[in-house]
Amino acid sequence: GYGFVPGAQTVKIPQLGRVIVQADVEFGANCTIDRGSLSDTVIGEGSKLDNQVHLAHNAVIGRYCFITAQCGVAGSGILGDYVQMGGQSGVIGHVVVGDHSRIGAFAGVLRSLSANSDVSGIPARPRNELYRDAAFVTRLRRKKQTGNADDA
Repeated sequence: GYGFVPGAQTVKIPQLGRVIVQADVEFGANCTIDRGSLSDTVIGEGSKLDNQVHLAHNAVIGRYCFITAQCGVAGSGILGDYVQMGGQSGVIGHVVVGDHSRIGAFAGVLRSLSANSDVSGIPARPRNELYRDAAFVTRLRRKKQTGNADDA
């Protein structure tokens, strides 16, 4: 695990936890799983990790999660059961992602999510809100370019 106290003399924090991998878990190439610092890092039954996934110390991955390439879960992040993470998305530390949530590609989850959330963007927010706002900005740009109020 990555545990250091910065200062004039950097001090390494011993990582005392374990990595617990439950049944039927699969890892792609070059995954990095950090052992827990005080508690354990846990990967739940049936979860599938694609290539280059990083799970930091004390991360808890629920059952049957699907985490695609180049995703990361920071220290003490928790994913509920059946969570899906799109490529290159990430969850910051000490955040809980509720069961059956979907995190879109490139999304950055900066706060806890309730069950059945469907988020995209940075910071991650409800996917329908992100798409609605993107459509609104497109209409504004077209209006500015054409000078036509009907396009707004």
